Amino acid sequence: MIIVPEVEVKKDESFEAALRRFKKQIEQEGILRELRDRKHYEKPSEKKRKKMRKGRR
Repeated sequence: MIIVPEVEVKKDESFEAALRRFKKQIEQEGILRELRDRKHYEKPSEKKRKKMRKGRR
């Protein structure tokens, strides 16, 4: 099931304000992060190596 974020433009609200609310909603739901993660396939061994490097920091 795909959840599509929606933002209704309120009466007397500028487009920019509605766009800011939309961007904030996408950020809170983690959609951009997931999109970046799925953009390029990462082999399981690369994921493990990346996780180990992150753990050392």
